[in-house]
Amino acid sequence: MSAGPPTDEDRLARVALTRVLEPGDEIGGRWLREAGPVEVLRRLGGEEKRLSGVTARRWEGLRARAARARPQEDLEAAGDVGARFVCPGDAEWPLPLDDLGDARPIGLWVRGRASLRIWAVRSVAVVGARACTQYGAHMAAELGAGLAERGWVVVSGGAYGVDGAAHRGALGAGGATVAVLACGVDRAYPRGHAELIGRIAEQGLVVAELPPGDHPTPSRFILRNRLIAALTRGTVVVEAAYRSGALATARDAQELGRFTMGVPGPATSGLSAGVHELLRGDGALVTDAAEVVELVGDMGDLAPERRGPVLPRDLLAPGAARVLAALPARGRATAGDVAVGAGTSVDDAVGRLYELQSLGFVERHGDGWQLTRQAFTAVFATGGES
Repeated sequence: MSAGPPTDEDRLARVALTRVLEPGDEIGGRWLREAGPVEVLRRLGGEEKRLSGVTARRWEGLRARAARARPQEDLEAAGDVGARFVCPGDAEWPLPLDDLGDARPIGLWVRGRASLRIWAVRSVAVVGARACTQYGAHMAAELGAGLAERGWVVVSGGAYGVDGAAHRGALGAGGATVAVLACGVDRAYPRGHAELIGRIAEQGLVVAELPPGDHPTPSRFILRNRLIAALTRGTVVVEAAYRSGALATARDAQELGRFTMGVPGPATSGLSAGVHELLRGDGALVTDAAEVVELVGDMGDLAPERRGPVLPRDLLAPGAARVLAALPARGRATAGDVAVGAGTSVDDAVGRLYELQSLGFVERHGDGWQLTRQAFTAVFATGGES
């Protein structure tokens, strides 16, 4: 969708239009695609016939906003907090955002030193409930740290709960993280996360569609979620109720062809109900960063095989294992009794018993054989041979 590097006039027009058009406005996005930002702004500021797709009342509302736009002042305000304006055609523009079509951002206000385009190449969204449980916060922090340690950028919304835990996990591991805000990049929202967002700006990136000083609204939170989904290779949901912004992010990710993943929780928890519904659909179940990377990473980025501990009896040959299982849990048995129980000959049973004796599983007392304490623990304490 990008025709080439933007001119200074194009850039200034886009800055102004971030004051005029709401995030995700597809009608405005169509105007930008068909006429370009300079012409759209000119039409909004003149007395010509309105552009198609809006009512006269809506057009007048947009014109009123355009009359108040002060793009140069917005650029100066952004500069005061170390932010810049990135728009389509810039070297830093993340190409995955073009998948949003006419709903893609007019431009992005970016605070931090890193390149958003480069970071987006290896990024994963970790989102979830604001009022999360201790389990949810723990899992989000573990995922954030694990992904950061593997060289992945953790993207979230900077909110309380799961978002904040994921950001802190990445920061604590010395990794990269991006906070996508539903307000201006010069504002800390929520206010209780002022210090966290400041840390993210220093160590990572803070990104927003809205110009400096703008405030969040419920609709802007929902529209912000599409950026998180589009910017990343996949979205992980950690705790979410049936009605949840985090699930909206996952749905956006699915529509964009991105990976969607969920961390399971207790079946009795309402905060995990939405995640479980996601997993019943097209979402993939993940429990740690390795499993996330296996999905979103390159070929060969496989999670370790999951299995229980290897016990000494697991290494026995089948014949020896059958002889060991034929011994009683208490008391002794003759070689003949063991042979019957194991379904083998007496000579074979005797040979196997001496083999097991050398390995510490059995001991001989006269004509009888019995399990050692080591063997009893290995065979029966963990469930026995079932």
